[in-house]
Amino acid sequence: MMRGLYGMLDLGTLDAQRVAPVDFAKQILAVRPAALQLRAKDFPPREMLALLRLLLPLCRRAGVPLVCNDRADLAVLAGCDMVHLGQDDAPIDFVRRISPGLRVGLSTHNLEQLARALESRPAYVAYGPVFPTSTKRNPDDVVGIEGLRAASALARSHGTPLVAIGGITLERAPLIAPWADSAAVIAGLFDDVRTPREMAVAFHAALGGCAAEPATAGV
Repeated sequence: MMRGLYGMLDLGTLDAQRVAPVDFAKQILAVRPAALQLRAKDFPPREMLALLRLLLPLCRRAGVPLVCNDRADLAVLAGCDMVHLGQDDAPIDFVRRISPGLRVGLSTHNLEQLARALESRPAYVAYGPVFPTSTKRNPDDVVGIEGLRAASALARSHGTPLVAIGGITLERAPLIAPWADSAAVIAGLFDDVRTPREMAVAFHAALGGCAAEPATAGV
């Protein structure tokens, strides 16, 4: 069951922060998040595949699923646990035909999309943006806490984990926790005072995640 922080390794954000992706991943994996997703919208596929292959053994040691954003083909080649698909990506049925063992998470932005996604029985559904976000181009309409609450009821009726997305900050995490199993965080992991690892610890706790075991914290 997914619970707590859903770690996002967004290469555009890391570039802007001048943070090395593998070093950042190690800090986030130390808290044993619900998952770690590589998001690389503007990077060459070969570079993305090489990074996925570096991340996979780190995720295996931490016991954390590795998720590839958008690209089911790269997820298969790298041996990822899951691929995350948006509304404009390949259909889930097609992905299951090319790789029956690859689990799929789906992004949804309104209750109609969510209901349709749940019928396909994905590994999880993402819903939002709950709050305004600056890390996505042309973001969908904000759904707010009330929208997330309605999505939570629908997802739970299907027994599918719900990941809140969009504008999740540490201050907002307690508002999210009752209605989502997990929350995807990108910009919120960067703070002027605390390290990404310290922010990940705080987010994971606020979202109801389990504390990392001592052996895992040294990933």
